[in-house]
Amino acid sequence: MPLSPFDRALIAATQSGLPLVSRPYEAIGAMLGVGGAQVQERLGQMLQDGLVRRIGAVPNHYRLGYTANGMSVWDVPDEHIDDAAQRIAALPGVSHCYRRPRRLPRWPYNLFAMLHGPTRDSVQAQADEIAALLGTHCRQRDILYSTAILKKTGLRLRGD
Repeated sequence: MPLSPFDRALIAATQSGLPLVSRPYEAIGAMLGVGGAQVQERLGQMLQDGLVRRIGAVPNHYRLGYTANGMSVWDVPDEHIDDAAQRIAALPGVSHCYRRPRRLPRWPYNLFAMLHGPTRDSVQAQADEIAALLGTHCRQRDILYSTAILKKTGLRLRGD
C-alpha cells in the first residue's frame, strides 16, 4: 500500500513514540501542521488498513522504579486457562498475560504473566497472589527474571 507524504511524515514523527504530554496527538499535529483530530483519524485508518498493527504504551519499567521484572509461568489445565488468564490480567502488577503451547516433556507451562515490582520479594508476593487465585488449578509455576533490557521500537520506514 503506497504511503502519502503525510503518512510518511506521521510515521517519522511517531516512530520514537508519542510525546509524553497531556495531549500527544495535538503535539504531533502541531509538528505536522494539522490538528490532533486529524492525527488520531489517520492513525486509526492506518490501524484499520493494517499499515500499523497496534498503538500502545510501552512503559520503561526500570525508569518507573520497577527493577525486579519476572515472567511468571504457570501450568494450568486447558479447560480453565481462559478464565484464569482474564483474572490474572486484571491484577495491578501484571503488564501482559497470554497463553502459549506447552513443550512437553521439558516445558509444562501454558500461561504466562509478566510481573513488575521494585524488588524480587514484591514480585514473588504477586506470584503468590496468582497462585492463591488459581488454587488447585495451579499445577506448577516458576518465575523467570529479566537479566537484560530489550529495546522496543515502533514502526520504522526503510530508506527510499
